[in-house]
This record gives sequence, C-alpha cells and structure tokens, in this order.
Amino acid sequence: MSLCKSQLQSMANAIRFLSADAIEKSKSGHPGMPLGMADVATVLFSKFIKLDAANPRWFDRDRFVLSAGHGSMLLYSLLYLTGYEDICLDDLKNFRQLGAKTAGHPEYGHLAGIDMTTGPLGQGITSAVGMALAERIIAAKYGEDVCSHYTYVIAGDGCLMEGISEEAISTAAHLGLNKLIVFWDNNNITIDGSVSAANSTDQIKRFQAVGWNTIEIDGHNYDQIEQAVAAAQKSDKPMLVACKTQIGYGAPTKCGTSKCHGSPLGEEELAAMRQNLNWNYEPFEVPADVLEAWRAAGSRSHDAFLAWEKRARAKGREFLDVIADKLPAGWDKELNELKRQAVKEKTKVATRKASQMCLETIVPHIPEIVGGSADLAASNLTFTSASKTVTKDDYNGNNVMYGIREHAMAAIMNGMALHGGIIPFGGTFFVFSDYMRPAMRLAALMGIRVIYVLTHDSIGVGEDGPTHQPIEHLASYRCMPNILTFRPCDVVETAEAWQIALETEDKPSLLALTRQGLPLLRTTAEVNLSAKGGYVIAGEDKKRQATIIATGSEVTLAVEAMNKLAEEGIKVAVVSMPCTELFDAQPIDYQEQVLGKAPRIAVEAASKFGWEKYVGLEGDIIGMDGFGASGPAEELYKYFGITVEEVADAVKNCLKK
Repeated sequence: MSLCKSQLQSMANAIRFLSADAIEKSKSGHPGMPLGMADVATVLFSKFIKLDAANPRWFDRDRFVLSAGHGSMLLYSLLYLTGYEDICLDDLKNFRQLGAKTAGHPEYGHLAGIDMTTGPLGQGITSAVGMALAERIIAAKYGEDVCSHYTYVIAGDGCLMEGISEEAISTAAHLGLNKLIVFWDNNNITIDGSVSAANSTDQIKRFQAVGWNTIEIDGHNYDQIEQAVAAAQKSDKPMLVACKTQIGYGAPTKCGTSKCHGSPLGEEELAAMRQNLNWNYEPFEVPADVLEAWRAAGSRSHDAFLAWEKRARAKGREFLDVIADKLPAGWDKELNELKRQAVKEKTKVATRKASQMCLETIVPHIPEIVGGSADLAASNLTFTSASKTVTKDDYNGNNVMYGIREHAMAAIMNGMALHGGIIPFGGTFFVFSDYMRPAMRLAALMGIRVIYVLTHDSIGVGEDGPTHQPIEHLASYRCMPNILTFRPCDVVETAEAWQIALETEDKPSLLALTRQGLPLLRTTAEVNLSAKGGYVIAGEDKKRQATIIATGSEVTLAVEAMNKLAEEGIKVAVVSMPCTELFDAQPIDYQEQVLGKAPRIAVEAASKFGWEKYVGLEGDIIGMDGFGASGPAEELYKYFGITVEEVADAVKNCLKK
C-alpha cells in the first residue's frame, strides 16, 4: 500500500487519540505506550502484516503479540481501525469496564484479533517464540505454500528486564527462528521513572550476544521503520528492532516522563495534545479518509487468504484436521490396548514409565503432538521411539530440547498451542513447576490445551531431599482455576489421564507422576473411570465402615491398609481420586455414592491442605505438615508417618469417635 507521510501521520494519530480518549473515559489505563508506538504499529499494519480482518482466524496469518500488554489500547484501536467485525466504537468507549471485550490487558478469546493474553511482562515475547517455532514445524511438515508467516512482537523495557526474556531470546536464536521480529519500545521509562535507575544492560549487545540480528531506528521516522521491517523480513536470524521512542508522544507536558505511563492524561493535557498534533476532531471521532485507509489495510491480504484457502483444501484431510486442532480418528486404539494388556499382565512400573508407555502408543498417531523436556527427558521419560528432535537445520520433528529453561518451556508451549496445529507437552520435575507457574496460570486463564508431564511427585524422590520433593504443589494447582491436576496410581489411570488431557481442548492438564514403581491396582480398563475424577477402586462399597481416599502412590498404601483392617473384621472402601477437579464437577449424588457416609480418611504424601472438604470434621488426613528430608524413600515414608499402620490406626481412631 502506497501511503505518504501525512497519511501515515493521520493514521497513527487515529491510534493515539482513540487510545487516549478510551483511557480518559475509563479514568484508568496506560496511554504512554500506545502514543509512543503508534508510528511503528501504523507502518507494520498498513504495509507489512499479513491479516484479513474478515477472516481473523486465518491459519497462515501473521501473528502479533503485544507483550507489553498494559498498552492494550494500541491493539484495540488497531483491531477497530482495520475492520475486525467483533469490535466497534462502543467497545472502545467501554474500555476496562466489567464485561467489556476491551479488558485492561488483552485477553485471549475476548476478541478474534487477540493472539494471546498478555500483561505479566515477558510472557508475550516468550510465547511468541513458541508461535514462531510452531510455524516452522508445520511448514516443514506440510510445506511453505500453506504455512509461511511472521510473528511480530511489541515488547517494552519491562519485558526485557524479566528473567524469562533471556530464556526466550536464547532459545529463539538457538533454533534459528528468523521469522520472529521483536520491536523494542525503547523509551527508557518505567512506572517508577527512568529505566537507568534500575537497569544498565546494553540490550543491543545482549541480543547480539545470544545470536540475534539487531537494528536501531527512530521509532517516529516512517522511512526508518519501513526499512527496518523490510530488513527484518529478510533476516537469517531472529531480529530485534530497537525503536527509540518517546513515551506519551504528542502530550505536551507529560511525554517522555513516567506521568503518562499508567494514568490517564487528564482533560487539560488531552485537549493540549489535540492542539499539538492538529487533531481537530471530537473524542472517538476518526475522519472518513483516515478510517478508509485503515480499512483498506485490514483487507489488503484478502486475496491472499482466498488463494491460501484453495491450497489448504488441496493438502487433504490430515492438514485440515491438524490446523483445526482435531485428533485423528482412532488415535487411542493402541492406548486402549495398552490398558487391557496392563490389567492382564498386572504391569508394575513407576507412573513416569507408564506415561512413556502411553506416549509410545500416542505419538505415532497424532501428527500435531510435540513433546519436550527441560533437560530431563531421561528422567521425565518424554522421549519415545517415534520422537525426533527439532533443530535449526531440520524443523520436521516432534521434540524440543528446551534446555534448563522451565519458565520458557511453559510459555513456549503456550505459544505453540495458541498458534494452532500443535498439541504441546513438556516435562520436568514436579517441584520445578515453581519456575513454570506464571505461564501455567496463563494457559489456564486462556483455556488452551497444554500438557505438563511432572515427575518425581512426592517424598518418594528420596535422597535428593526437600529441595526436590514437592509438598505444597498438588494443593496449589488444585486451587488454580481451569486446570486439570492428575495424580494417577498405575498404568491404567495414567493412560486414562492422557486420554482426558488430549481430549480436553479448553484447559491445560498436569500429570504428577512417580519416580518409584507401583503395582497395577485396576481390574478393568474398558471404562475410563478417571473421567469422573474419583471412584471406588477396591473394598466394600455398600457395607463399608470407613472410606480411605488416596491418590497416586498412596492408593497402593490405602489398599494395603484396607487388607490389614479386613483381617480385623473392619470393612473399608478405597477411593482413588486421580483428579479432584473432575470429581468436584460430578453431581452431588455421585460424589456421595463414591465417598459414602462412613468416616473418611485421606492419605497423600503431600500437604494436607484441601482434603478437609472430603473428610469433614470427623475424618482424618495422613499427609505432610512440613517439608521433606533426604533419605531412602521407604525410610522417609516411615519417618513422616505415611504408612499402612498409620492409615489403619487413623481408621480405627475415627471409628471410636
């Protein structure tokens, strides 16, 4: 599109004033970044970015991530101006109000043009690495005629200060993701004042050191912006475009200061800005010629979309199903056979090994699945005979070597899932999910299918000691909304957890898996009993005198306690509760049927927190009150009182009450 400087200025000012007007009306928001980056966004969206506002979920569109999510009005203004059908002026006027599509920070699913939820700084740039990686993997598998696009990011000083950004940029460079382009809003201002007060990093040298190409420009010079984007599109490495900008550009007294970072400009300043930029229009008014130019930018790639659509159909059913994130028919046939065989042979393995056995049957039959591990594949057992590692020289693979970058791994997996055409899973030790939690929370918030394989799930880790023994983790994830937390007890439950996780499209799933071997407890495998979260796995169902509730490795312990009590004439039912979230979603009558009316005792080698709601005031909980210790696993269970004898005694004590 041929646009002169004056046209670009008017188009950029439309962004500025829509943003400032919306923030002023809401009396809340961050005007500084939209005002400062409006020129960069204008050039990018009017001349380069591949999108079709009429087909916002076009698979081969360019991806745009506003990593500096506090500048959300920049994105909302762009979506309105380019003609996305699900946003109108009223949505801008309703900015930051309850129920608005235009939330304070961009929220995935609220508007079709929002490619991810951002706000926590650093998450956007890292998930963008996942999007760029997904693009390369799919292109390698199905061809660049149906998958060839860029991933653009706007990141601020804060994004680059967050530690996760280092993990992100080093991964991107290592994988040679040359279609990833980051625009750094280099305005040297944070909430508290000058960036230099807290940071003296030479960001240009930093990016160059890990293997990026870089270019420095005046972020308000349209020629320089255009030349930089053109150069970035031809780069042989990921590209950082360092845009020297003025925060709050155009605001006469507040530009270049922290005063315009996170507060409305104020009526007086906004009026002065209108005069300063010669914008003689009412709030939320965009002149017809400017809006026409923007709408032309939003439809510029429509013919490209139509041509792509024909090529995509010609690829055949597998490709169409992959980009629609559909599992292929019969994908779990071998997995179901594995379950039946495990019951027949009474397979005894650690659940981490059971997970690998499941993956051996899954990976060959799901073309979009991509696994990986944070340098623990040999322990997490995430690598299979059908796994092939992705490299910068060969993207046609299904395994990513994330290195010791747990936080980046989780955020990159988010990006791959958001891109579409990829179902990601990744592994580490359960205790190190602490490093992943911000990205896991975003996955839950966005409602995307990401699967975490988290092994070494309790004091059963043994000699590695309390630093490696997750205690509070199960409870913390169970209280996180919109995530499924599985702790399976044997091969069958592990396979059931994998089935549920892969078939659940609207939330992430976590598999907490043992290091130590566990016996096969299930006697049938035809029905996925884990789908209801909890069920009676052994013992007296109707005539029970007590119920023992357990998960994972402690289900075996519970069954042994049941058998010991049976010798004393005490009838007990054992409930396996592999997923409390699914159990809580069941009808009350089912929950009551499973738990029974007899006294209840819960046992889990983890924090006791949360089990109160199942055992009630008359029940008991066998678990952890503090951190673990270093020693052989068998001794640790005895030391912390998580034994058959303790469980049996707890049952008898409850019966005495």
